Amino acid sequence: MPEISRFFGIIIAMYYDDHAPPHFHAKYGEYEITVSIADGAVVGNFPARAKGLVIEWLHRHKDDLSANWVRAENHQPLQRISPLE
Repeated sequence: MPEISRFFGIIIAMYYDDHAPPHFHAKYGEYEITVSIADGAVVGNFPARAKGLVIEWLHRHKDDLSANWVRAENHQPLQRISPLE
């Protein structure tokens, strides 16, 4: 699972050859969610505060995430994306 960011104990990753629509994975302890880049739709279970942080991060980095999705589809190295601080 290529990690692209990490903040407040949350790990953000994208998989190569993952299914559409464009999305990323977030892991926090034993919790894991999948988040749509286009609309922020969440599949999975996450604590409310951590989920809010992930959605805030998504809104700040939507263009970077979209670019990384294209890189993943083309089997190119993914770029790190700055964390929330």
